[in-house]
Amino acid sequence: MLKHPTLDKLEMLRLFGMAKALREQMELPECATLTFEERLGLLVDREATERENTRMNARLKRAKLRHTATLEDIDYRSPRGLDKATVLTLAGCQWIRDHHNCLITGPTGVGKSYLACALAHRACREGYSALYRRTSLLFEELATAKGDGRYRKLMARYARIDLLVLDDWGLSPLTDEQRHDILELLEDRHESRSTLVTSQFPVEKWHPIIGNPSLADAILDRLVHNAYRLTLKGDSLRKKHKKNIQQS
Repeated sequence: MLKHPTLDKLEMLRLFGMAKALREQMELPECATLTFEERLGLLVDREATERENTRMNARLKRAKLRHTATLEDIDYRSPRGLDKATVLTLAGCQWIRDHHNCLITGPTGVGKSYLACALAHRACREGYSALYRRTSLLFEELATAKGDGRYRKLMARYARIDLLVLDDWGLSPLTDEQRHDILELLEDRHESRSTLVTSQFPVEKWHPIIGNPSLADAILDRLVHNAYRLTLKGDSLRKKHKKNIQQS
């Protein structure tokens, strides 16, 4: 089939979804039975879907998620204290619309990072921007930015992210510089954006990890008071998976 001039014009106008749909219609004889309005509606629907998929893929790329994770793939069978009702509530993303936070704690290997990435993935699907950072890397980026003059620009970028994921919080005590950095970041985001934190340590032990009592109070006040909490427990899923592979 020769390329239809309308296809050329649609692609020239970057209406790639409509071009794909028109090409499909031209190859399906039964489409001739549809009215003009029905065929046009199908073209417009396809274009809207293509554009939203493009935007979603761009959001996922910018999020830099550690795991390719979705809420649909979460395993609730393992005995790790994961409350399905809470996860389903978070899946609706109302907590992001309300600018609430989420704190996921539990021992190593129980799936904290995976769950965090799955929630960030859902946020991207629902039209929100997200960004994943290991907390240690975040502090390194901020320290480097101070040296080359990008600090304010980087902080402003973090402040605009709808959902900021801070993974592995509290692996080492915070320095004075890090305490001030995280307080400023959370202050910029407080009640205007959502922050998701994962940690091996229960929230009750975060105060001494942060260090300075006054700054710890201020930091935790901005993180904890409006946060959903998921406390996981049990053995490492990674060790369990490795054991199953060895036994198979």
